[in-house]
Amino acid sequence: AGNAAAEMLRREGYDGDLAMISADDAPPCDRPNLSKDYLAGTAPEDWIPLRSPDFYKENGIDIALNVRATAIDPAGKRVALADGTSRDFDALLIATGAEPIRPSVPGAALPHVHTLRSLADSRAIIRAAAASRRAVVVGASFIGLEVAASLRTRGLEVHVVAPEPRPMERIMGPELGAFIRALHEEHGVVFHLGQTVAAIDAGQVALQSGERLDADLVVAGIGVRPVTDPAEGAGLAMDRGVKVNEYLETSASGIFAAGDVARWPDPHSGEAIRIEHWVVAERQGQTAARNILGARERFDAVPFFWSQHYDVQISYLGHAPAWDTIEVVGDMGAHDCAVRFRRGRKLAALATIFRDRESLETEVAMERATAAPS
Repeated sequence: AGNAAAEMLRREGYDGDLAMISADDAPPCDRPNLSKDYLAGTAPEDWIPLRSPDFYKENGIDIALNVRATAIDPAGKRVALADGTSRDFDALLIATGAEPIRPSVPGAALPHVHTLRSLADSRAIIRAAAASRRAVVVGASFIGLEVAASLRTRGLEVHVVAPEPRPMERIMGPELGAFIRALHEEHGVVFHLGQTVAAIDAGQVALQSGERLDADLVVAGIGVRPVTDPAEGAGLAMDRGVKVNEYLETSASGIFAAGDVARWPDPHSGEAIRIEHWVVAERQGQTAARNILGARERFDAVPFFWSQHYDVQISYLGHAPAWDTIEVVGDMGAHDCAVRFRRGRKLAALATIFRDRESLETEVAMERATAAPS
């Protein structure tokens, strides 16, 4: 979100000072690839940076890495940083993203237990995988299962532990959940569903059932929490994230939020939602940039994400935390299908496997249905 905003500000002709402040130790990168091809060893590190260092220099974008914003003063228009310095601003975009949740069990802080969010995290898992034979992934989330697929590609024995009866059923429904489980089992992943982790030690993961799994490497993919501390400390309105209006502006004039941290009024579902996906973050960063420059453009893009499992990509359009009916059209086993999630008669979301045209046509139809009157 931050990188997309900086690029859009320059593209729209803004020629003033422009700074990106990041707690990461690497410049903006292709974050989805960190759990997919890069982690699997099938994509080189050259693919990971979004832009070259020269791009930022040529466009006058000052990137401060390894620096965490600790406080925001909306009245004084100043951001305090952990290194003791501060930055003044005329407009501010909060794109602090989210941070992984660690399991709250004994042994979760051991050195062979990892989470995945940053390039440094992905590199650490790759190093650990090179010296490991057996991995346990805690959580059957998008990140968890993408990590499982990547580690299987590297030849590790992989076990997945999760409390739900089917992987990703809460988001994808039982049909796709069963398909995803079968797909991973075809590639050798062993599931321990309806189970939770009780403790982790140097060589094993103990489950609540009493079963013990050998593990040289443990990766937790049990979710993330939005990084809201600076925004909360500034007194900005919160709603399980930073609350923004349809223009992505917070309760403080001149301060915007975008990406995983922002909860916005979604015209398609009629709900205030917060979504932790790449395309949403990128589009919000671009819209926020234009609104910083006075465009007053509402954010009304249809949420979209994709999840890759081996050679199968699942695309998901819309937002359906709950549904009344699910329609499966096509042959899921042949990797050619559409899954429609309806609330009443309204299509709330669409998941497709190798039906990109249908996904794009549905996106256009959903955008037209909520278009602002001209």
